[in-house]
Amino acid sequence: MVWSHHGKTSMGSTPSDEVTEVVCLESDLQDGQMKEVEVAHHKILLVRNEGKFSAVGSLCTHYGAPLIKGALVGNRVRCPWHGACFNTTTGDIEEYPGLDSLPIYKVKVEDGQVYVTANKQNLTKRVKEMSCRAPGVRHTVLLIGGGECDASPASLQCAETLRQNNYQGRVIMITKDEQLPLDKTKLSKAMNIEIEKILLRPSDFLKQHCIEVWKEKEVVFLNTEAKTIAFTDGTAQRYNQLLIATGARARAMHCPGAEMVNVKLLESYNDAAEIYKMSRGKKAVIIGTSFIGMEVAAYLSDKAASVTVVGRSKFPYQFSLGPDIGKMTMKMLEEQNVKFYMSSDVAEMRGENSRVKEIVLQNGEVLPADIVIVGIGVIPNSDFLKGSMVEVDSRNAVVVDKFMRTNIPDVFAAGDVVSFPLSIHEDKRVQIGHWQLAQAHGRVAALNMLNKQTELNSVPYFWTMLLGKSIRYAGYSEGYTEIVFKGSVDERKFIAFYIKGNEVVAAASLNFDPAVSKVAEIMATGKKITKVEAKSEDLGWLQPL
Repeated sequence: MVWSHHGKTSMGSTPSDEVTEVVCLESDLQDGQMKEVEVAHHKILLVRNEGKFSAVGSLCTHYGAPLIKGALVGNRVRCPWHGACFNTTTGDIEEYPGLDSLPIYKVKVEDGQVYVTANKQNLTKRVKEMSCRAPGVRHTVLLIGGGECDASPASLQCAETLRQNNYQGRVIMITKDEQLPLDKTKLSKAMNIEIEKILLRPSDFLKQHCIEVWKEKEVVFLNTEAKTIAFTDGTAQRYNQLLIATGARARAMHCPGAEMVNVKLLESYNDAAEIYKMSRGKKAVIIGTSFIGMEVAAYLSDKAASVTVVGRSKFPYQFSLGPDIGKMTMKMLEEQNVKFYMSSDVAEMRGENSRVKEIVLQNGEVLPADIVIVGIGVIPNSDFLKGSMVEVDSRNAVVVDKFMRTNIPDVFAAGDVVSFPLSIHEDKRVQIGHWQLAQAHGRVAALNMLNKQTELNSVPYFWTMLLGKSIRYAGYSEGYTEIVFKGSVDERKFIAFYIKGNEVVAAASLNFDPAVSKVAEIMATGKKITKVEAKSEDLGWLQPL
């Protein structure tokens, strides 16, 4: 008889709450295989690795993707949708997005049959055990940024990681915003969503784990010698350790008329709600073919009277995903009557009573507009560091090492505001605004605050949603020299490999799951994917094991 112990079954249930069922034969699964099974009408992921069986929840804790469709490598399964990773032995989340771990179940093998014990209650998520603040402990960690406009996933992940590792001092998240940490990725994809649906954690959860959140408090100065931060309201706060996670702000337009009231940036929940409200049945013009601009165009395509997109490049995403994918996304939106003015730029915005009425392009064309949405890139929120000793680079990003440490002891930084060494890019410095990376930064910073030396080794993973179709991306493609496609871009079912020299440095896909997650897992192990493998007719190396 072989038992696989995982501690408490399904969140510490008692035997009377449990159901044990035969789910398959031992011979049904070989090493490196997984199977979705049912116990008490609950779907469970059964995995066999190195001769041992383990069982965990079957749904990704981020957005509920079925993990059976993901990529299994060793004792780790990666979600097919957005790349979150879970340890199939412990159920713990090991890569992001998402905050929670998977429930775990007892497995027994007897007489060639596999038994799984589950709780009658259907638990889809498991919150890791967390400490709280202990009386008399004066040590304080300040996390600057944690609302809706800054790097909330970095701050929140840092706070939770501290508590998960028995930190008993004071944890304070500070944000200039009026909201608690939000899933900001939703704001450009579902602009009229209710705020309760995108809160990363409710206030009760944060209070329960002694994570303080100071809202509408803006930091104006950091004194690293005195270990204090000063606020716009004249108050100050001392710290023992500090995380800078202030994110990046949307870049504003600088042309005549850009200051008018119906020229909008998308930075907050209120911005999204206002853009949605102002665009319904109206003429919307979007400046910029960034991921944000294209998602907003797609979302408004059946809500606004007309949607027009103005972009500088020949195709959207030309310099990130390449011209072929850009051309395909353009066609997708054109089929929904979105009109594109590419290789164009705005000369001025004209209007009356402080409201834009029309956009004038540099070639003289005039576009009518009731609302203008600007998505032309971001600027790191590091202005408050002027006069401090913290090093920033020429683009105003905070410089950190692999441990998320700045040049100042006890000052760490994470998220969109940082420039950091990327392991899959020969440790060259990069600035990447991915949600998943911000969370990974926050975790690494917390562990190093606690002297648990941990390097950042995450593979960048990103997704964008257009008209119900999701393009997934993993790796870092800057400087690629060639793109190898498998499948068909025209048929909108493909994977693209970005080649630099003789190596695959990134991959993007549409309707080709879990290929990008498998590429990310291969990269995470440190293995190189060669140009020869990418060009091979046999993609067996890419299939789930």
